[in-house]
Amino acid sequence: MAYKSLREFVRRLEKAGELVRITAPVSAELEITEIADRVMKAPAEHNKALLFENVRGYEMPVLINMFGSPRRMAWALGVEHLEELRHRLSELIKPEVPQSWTEKVRKAVDLLPVLRAVAPKRVRKGPCQEVIITEAPSLATLPILQCWPKDGGRYITLPQVITRDPRTGRRNVGMYRLQVYDERTLAVHWQIHKGGAEHERVAEDIGATRIPIAVVLGGDPAQIWAASAPLPPDIDEYMLAGWLRGKPVSLVPCVTQPLEVPADADIVIEGYVDVTDKRPEGPFGDHTGYYTPQEPYPVMHVTAITHRRDPIYPTTIVGRPPMEDYWMGKATERLFLPLLQLFLPEVLDMNMPAEGVFHNLVIVKMRKRYPGHVRKVIHGLWGLGLMMLAKCIVVVDEWVNVHDLSEVAWQVLGNVDWARDVIITEGPVDALDHASYRPNFGGKIGIDATAKDERDGYTRGWPERIEMTPEIKALVDRRWSEYGLPPLPSRKPPFIP
Repeated sequence: MAYKSLREFVRRLEKAGELVRITAPVSAELEITEIADRVMKAPAEHNKALLFENVRGYEMPVLINMFGSPRRMAWALGVEHLEELRHRLSELIKPEVPQSWTEKVRKAVDLLPVLRAVAPKRVRKGPCQEVIITEAPSLATLPILQCWPKDGGRYITLPQVITRDPRTGRRNVGMYRLQVYDERTLAVHWQIHKGGAEHERVAEDIGATRIPIAVVLGGDPAQIWAASAPLPPDIDEYMLAGWLRGKPVSLVPCVTQPLEVPADADIVIEGYVDVTDKRPEGPFGDHTGYYTPQEPYPVMHVTAITHRRDPIYPTTIVGRPPMEDYWMGKATERLFLPLLQLFLPEVLDMNMPAEGVFHNLVIVKMRKRYPGHVRKVIHGLWGLGLMMLAKCIVVVDEWVNVHDLSEVAWQVLGNVDWARDVIITEGPVDALDHASYRPNFGGKIGIDATAKDERDGYTRGWPERIEMTPEIKALVDRRWSEYGLPPLPSRKPPFIP
């Protein structure tokens, strides 16, 4: 489903009882964070999107936690349930890897009409430019939050940051936090592995000192989420958003920079990054639950601000999980599983739980077939894109529910011989990993928690799991009320496909 505006998505959430309007005056400095943090961690019936309509000192309302539940995250991407994302992409690409050149060509030809249908299209004007400010544009007009007490300042946290490769002209859309220095300058926190940082490196290689940049806020929520998707460099994030929406993203030319931005956006901040100008950025209370320390990052100089006549300022906060970004990551996990299975078809399911803050723990279910198979999967995962940052990969058997952490812990703690079933190595890690002794490089572990047999060199004979017969289970289900016992609630993990 394509939303014409962020306000249209807000109306859908409100109609479904998934949004609360807060009219009481609130501060953009810490107060909104504390309110939102409590709501994000609340039981499902109290976890709602929040629209703050009276932020002291600002005219724009602030929207937060719009992605903060599986239901709202699914609606944002045009489906009813997150698992539909996996099924949709599986149907599109089919998991079979083409074996011959002819099959590869045929597969590419089959995809061409789909790609053409959702490719971004350029239009002359859009609502994002109903108000244009090029004379002394000021970030002080935006209700940008200071999230945590020891943050280095106010931060834009839910942007679509658009740049182009200075050499090839290819667009990249990333989600990088931006720290406000003053009314006209921002720090751009693009980490070393991200597309924007690569554009900075290319600019330095070819002797360019400036990179045009646009920071987009709001619009169709599928476009917002797409900025966070870990896509290969040659795939346009707005093409992915168009596929999710079932309609191409309309792009309008910026007024001061040679870039295009979504026409339905709420707010656009145009400018350029001076690659020779790096300043301290941070500290910042991050999704690890710790403050990221201060480091040098490039500076964005603002040349224009455009917006709708009635813009909504979208934002989020990150911190000790679970928070809103967990569900953004869960959508990524479900959508990208079929792509992972193209290279590792033995993988049946995966879970990146909130406690692992995305990169610290990846639980994988697989169908084991030969000696060394588990190790092949572990090393294969570390070789796939940003999965290289995974610190811990746990592999379990095909009957284990990877979304039930209690069941996974039972398997790991009972099935692993810690002297033989563990791989310890070193490699790339997330830039936010404070445990690694060197920046961006540290220790990693792979754990084989599958049942062992002679293929693994295990000769003792693996014990059989305790299971009640289906007949007795059905009998007790039928007679439960006769026993005089109250109905038992089912114990459900936070997410079950």
